[in-house]
Amino acid sequence: QLQLVESGGGLVQPGGSLRLSCVASGFSLDLYAIGWFRQAPGKAREGVASMGNVEGSTFYADAVKGRFTLSRDNAENTMFLQMNNLEPEDTAIYYCAATKDYYSNYRYLHEDGLFQVWGQGTQVTVSS
Repeated sequence: QLQLVESGGGLVQPGGSLRLSCVASGFSLDLYAIGWFRQAPGKAREGVASMGNVEGSTFYADAVKGRFTLSRDNAENTMFLQMNNLEPEDTAIYYCAATKDYYSNYRYLHEDGLFQVWGQGTQVTVSS
C-alpha cells in the first residue's frame, strides 16, 4: 500500500518557522515527483512547492518564494517543507503528494490531479 504520512504542523507566531515532514512507505520516493499543497478554510487547494523526479529542480508558488524550501532525503524516503518567516496567510492544512508520472514543474504545482498518492494533511496555524 502506497502511503504518505505528514508531521510537524502546529501553532506558530508570525515570523516564526516550522518544518513539515512527509514519510513515504510502500514505494521509493526518489522515483516520484513530489509536491506540497495547502488548503485554507473556504478556499481551494493550491500548490505550494514541487520537485520533479528527473532533474530534481524545485518550483514554488509566488506567495512562498524565498520563505519556503522543499527538499527530500531519499535515504530516509522522506520529503520536507521548511517554512520560514511565516505569515497569517499561510494558515492552512498542508498536504504532501507524490506522482510517478512525468510532467513539467509548472504542471505539478498547478494541477493537483496529477498526483496519485496523498498524505492525510497537517494543520499549520500562524497567529499571535
